[in-house]
Amino acid sequence: MELGERNEKLIKKHKWRSNNLPAIATVGPVALLLVLLVAVPLIYVAVMSFCTTDQYYNVVFSFSLDNYKNLMSADYMKIYIQSIVIALLTTIICILVGYPFSYLIARTKSRWKQLMYMLVIIPFWTNSLIRIYGWRTFLGTKGWLNTILQTIGITGGPVDFLYKQGTTVFGMVYCLIPFMILPLYTSIEKLDGSLLEAAADLGAKPFKRFLTVVLPLTSGGIFSGCIMVFIPCLGYFFVSNILGGGNSDVIGNLIERQFKSGNNWPLGAALSIILIVITLLLVKLYQKIGGDMDELGV
Repeated sequence: MELGERNEKLIKKHKWRSNNLPAIATVGPVALLLVLLVAVPLIYVAVMSFCTTDQYYNVVFSFSLDNYKNLMSADYMKIYIQSIVIALLTTIICILVGYPFSYLIARTKSRWKQLMYMLVIIPFWTNSLIRIYGWRTFLGTKGWLNTILQTIGITGGPVDFLYKQGTTVFGMVYCLIPFMILPLYTSIEKLDGSLLEAAADLGAKPFKRFLTVVLPLTSGGIFSGCIMVFIPCLGYFFVSNILGGGNSDVIGNLIERQFKSGNNWPLGAALSIILIVITLLLVKLYQKIGGDMDELGV
């Protein structure tokens, strides 16, 4: 009996090793990297958000809720509202521009389809910071745009396009519109053309077909695109710094200043946690309405 039980245990152990060791060997290194590079830093930031600083701005690891209380001040509230306004304007413009373009790419049968799709992908080949600096040069008082406008006589002198909220929104749209177009393209491409034909046979006009068939069936792509534009817009501090000149700050600018010039890492960590919580809530909301997580890249 003992020999039989021992053999049974050895067989079970052998089966466990043969079934699990390959998976552990394959997934283990990736899981370890995720823990070290994602989980541990996030835990560290979360812990630091409850810390304080001494008179020399050194981090003191003592539990306190003062950082989160300070975030409720009137000065910070103005930045929050301004961030939301910029993010909303950026998202709305991206929808208005991105939806027709996505529909054109998804429904066209011409040879230009691949070219139009590549036009969306190509910006990812160049760092967005470099591209934003290029726009600052182009829009500057001595840039190409002012030179052209003065040459053809539209303006009598250089026009100051930079360091305004509108310029910041333009930069945000330029950087983030591919994140709106790609999920919209995926959603529209999945649309069953026979439904549009059926609606047309029933007498629905093109605009009516769009409102009653196309828009409801592509709402998941619209919402996923909104999330992928709205959330990064709150943190793209470099766009506001370069094109807005500090006149149109977003939450990302507050975080950057606390970690750099302000030297208040606990407060910056608290702001980072708030931004992470907003992201998780929006993703959870998207999941609740039945959105496809693959469209978010999750």
